[in-house]
Amino acid sequence: MILFQTWLTTVLDREEGQGLAEYALILALIAVVAIAALIFLGSQVGSILSYIGKNI
Repeated sequence: MILFQTWLTTVLDREEGQGLAEYALILALIAVVAIAALIFLGSQVGSILSYIGKNI
């Protein structure tokens, strides 16, 4: 029984996957913000790039 308790506490104390999950959440948040920015500012960015292309 003591061996099982020791094994269980070592398994539950692992935090290796926690860092990976946090990085995945941050990456997902950045992707959502980038997509939202492109949706809201897409036409303005397109017109600015068109203006720059015409003047070059």
